[in-house]
Amino acid sequence: MKFAIAVLVLASVAAMAQENRGPNSLPNSIAVGADGEFESAPDTAVITCSITAQENTSQAAFESASRLAEQLRNALRKADIDPKTVELSRYSLYPVIDYKNPKQKVVGYRVGTSVTIKLKDFAKIAPVTEALSALNGITGQTMSYDLEDVDAAKQKAIDKAYERARGYAETLAKASGKQLGALVSASVDTQQPIPVMPYARTMAMEGAVAKAPTEDFAASKVKVTAHVNAVFGVQ
Repeated sequence: MKFAIAVLVLASVAAMAQENRGPNSLPNSIAVGADGEFESAPDTAVITCSITAQENTSQAAFESASRLAEQLRNALRKADIDPKTVELSRYSLYPVIDYKNPKQKVVGYRVGTSVTIKLKDFAKIAPVTEALSALNGITGQTMSYDLEDVDAAKQKAIDKAYERARGYAETLAKASGKQLGALVSASVDTQQPIPVMPYARTMAMEGAVAKAPTEDFAASKVKVTAHVNAVFGVQ
């Protein structure tokens, strides 16, 4: 009687184990995960800045910002950049309030516009940054490198991750005395962190002749990472 009860208990445990199998817990299979990465030279330099103007009236602030925008367009043309390729991502016009005054009096109006300049020719970075530095009212200048044609880099990162995952699976199969079979299923996740290089004003603003802070330096590489989860059959 005790033996029969023990057999029933073991049978129940076995049935529960089969029911609790996950999607990667297939019989006669090995589930592995691995990372891979690939570094690629960037293909785009992204320069961002803001046009900011403040005047006593909203109309005067608008006109001041318009004049500054025209100066920016002229500076870009001198740097051989078509202003039509420049993107505006934000425009704002709001009152400036003196909160120290009990009546919270409006003391002026401020206009702000965000500007994004994308360059494929890295030789134009220095002329553009210097042109921006010479304009009063251009603030918040930053530059970063981007990889717009990222699909090829992602593919190479996935290839490396898969090769590593298959290597892990082959080691496990060999250790268990079996032979690795075909790929049963897989999932892929990729990430692309973008390195940012803060922009520093040049000495040209103080009247000195100096190289742009970006000149003579190589562009930082963009690292693309991939993670592969794979399930292989075993024989």
